[in-house]
Amino acid sequence: MVKFLKGRLLGIRLVMLAGALTLIALGIVTIYAIGNPAAPQNSDTQQFENLWKKQIVFAAIAFIAYITVNIINYRRLGRISYWLYALSLLLLAVLLLDNFIDLPFVPVINNARRWLKIHPDLPSIQPSEFCKITYIIALAWYLRYRSNYRNFKALFGPFILTILPMFLILLEPDLGTVLLMLPTLFIMLFIAGAKIKHLLIIIFLALLVSPLLWMRMNNYQKIRISSVILQNEWVQKKAEQHPVIGKILVGEKFSKKQWENDWGYHLIRSKYAVAAGGLKGNGFAKGPFIKYNFLPERHNDFIFAAIAQQWGFYGCLIVIALYIIIITCGLEIAANNTDPFGRLLATGIVIMFTIEVIVNISMTLGLMPITGLTLPLVSYGGSSILVNMLALGLLNNVGRCRPFSVARKLFQ
Repeated sequence: MVKFLKGRLLGIRLVMLAGALTLIALGIVTIYAIGNPAAPQNSDTQQFENLWKKQIVFAAIAFIAYITVNIINYRRLGRISYWLYALSLLLLAVLLLDNFIDLPFVPVINNARRWLKIHPDLPSIQPSEFCKITYIIALAWYLRYRSNYRNFKALFGPFILTILPMFLILLEPDLGTVLLMLPTLFIMLFIAGAKIKHLLIIIFLALLVSPLLWMRMNNYQKIRISSVILQNEWVQKKAEQHPVIGKILVGEKFSKKQWENDWGYHLIRSKYAVAAGGLKGNGFAKGPFIKYNFLPERHNDFIFAAIAQQWGFYGCLIVIALYIIIITCGLEIAANNTDPFGRLLATGIVIMFTIEVIVNISMTLGLMPITGLTLPLVSYGGSSILVNMLALGLLNNVGRCRPFSVARKLFQ
């Protein structure tokens, strides 16, 4: 039971765990405030009233997963990494099968097939969340050999590992996870030692292909990406005056009224909620964006806006500081491991965790496209918190195990 506490770098690993548990507690408190604001209950908040209780259960299961993943040495997971990766692809394929066969355990929510609902009384499972961690394990296992990334032809292997889940996830559709995987691939290749000129060639080719990918996106996906520039009134005016520009940006005729009431609804209100918090915030469970349904997804994708509403700029700094602590501990664990697989695994987890934090906070502030990525360990959701604690458990596993070495250290 306490095996996860044994081994090397105990202090660093305990600090990382403390930071993660603090963020989980903060998320539960925020979700409670959203469902139980400092005002008489109304229909706007009743739907969130008991979510905090479910989040506590999710957190308990996630912590058990954190401990469980430390039972065996992380290198054994590397040996079955391709099987785990194949299983995640199979689950993604099952979601797409619902397009042709009506599967009762695949609910359609907002025209998306992202979840598996095995039983009405059990929480939904989001395969794309689990695919993120199996993808990192498989990619780290593949890149542990120098010959798998040092020449241009060798890069086809890791790109196939990346493109297969990206294609399946994009069809759900789940744009956030797709946009998360490519940066992870490039940074892991760079850390592994791939030649920069090869990576630059691939980036150049990707830029050439990007217009074709944009044409293949549906209107909903285009709007979420172009939302960053559509915040500018000059761009809105041009898009409304010139139908061609509107067609390019949103896939149809642009309307400022529709932008305010539909396409940009969450983004506009998220920025209002953050601004309304000021320096010190409105206080626990207080503020209009907590009490009323001005921001529907304030318990999930936009929970950072709810934190800013309550605790202001200072509260946001504390949240960011906790993430920096976890990321720093993860990098320290990666730096202190000489096993190529262990170092790449730790680096990949830190990269994906960091990108998810940056993207979620940035989209809340209108600095990046709205991708649907949750705020790790804080947002409501069983799959998200479980996968993130599994990832941190793997980091803990890498940190506590002795580094792999084929020879004795000097003077031994």
